[in-house]
Amino acid sequence: MVDPKVKEQLGKYRQSIDNIDAALVHMLAERFRCTKEVGILKALYDLPPADPAREEYQIERLRRLAKDAQLDPDFAEKFLNFIIKEVIRHHEAIAAEHGGATEKTA
Repeated sequence: MVDPKVKEQLGKYRQSIDNIDAALVHMLAERFRCTKEVGILKALYDLPPADPAREEYQIERLRRLAKDAQLDPDFAEKFLNFIIKEVIRHHEAIAAEHGGATEKTA
């Protein structure tokens, strides 16, 4: 039998985790709303879906932030790369809808 105090503390931790997960989902949704607008702008001006220089800068920046936050920088980079790939996929789809460039540049 688990001590009720332990169960209570576990419940508090889990509630915090649930709150953080909800915040992450909302933050990602907002990020993708913004990147959709970027994709539309790129399509309208026939800019490539990917921007390797921007991606490299963002990865370096996120690795520094992760290190400062005591988060594994490799994990942070993998997470950002996953997001970048999804954003590029969205930008390619937007470009295709607007009849613009559809090839990756990264």
